[in-house]
Amino acid sequence: MRVNDNQPRLMLVDSAVLPDVFIKVVEAKELLASGKAATAAEAARIAGISRSAFYKYKDAVYPYESKNMGKILTVHLELQDQPGVLSGVLSAFAGAGANILTVNQNIPSDGKAFVSISARIDNLNIPAEEFIKRLLGAEGVVQVTRVTREEN
Repeated sequence: MRVNDNQPRLMLVDSAVLPDVFIKVVEAKELLASGKAATAAEAARIAGISRSAFYKYKDAVYPYESKNMGKILTVHLELQDQPGVLSGVLSAFAGAGANILTVNQNIPSDGKAFVSISARIDNLNIPAEEFIKRLLGAEGVVQVTRVTREEN
């Protein structure tokens, strides 16, 4: 359920009460990140879930690691499916001094592309909130949702 149709409702939930598939998706993502699995299919198989379950939840399930979130910004963006829009967003990250860690773009649908970007913001040359506002004002950006908060 969403409070506002324009904003996802994010929650912090104890993994003990979650269905096993969510924990296994996180495990598969960790296998990929560590190099212990070379492909998503291999990571899903090792974690004990189907590849389709992995792809269904991979962009919605993240482990909470407060001590490692310090200077990392993760945002979900809804972009117009037009040439150069993602390139402009990535240039905005670079121009603000952010170091991109991951970019995950789903296949565009109905003229929109959904992208998740995580970036190290230790050297951001403007406040993070101002950067988010600038992203929202960039050409072709429909919506920006901030997933993480950096610690001061």
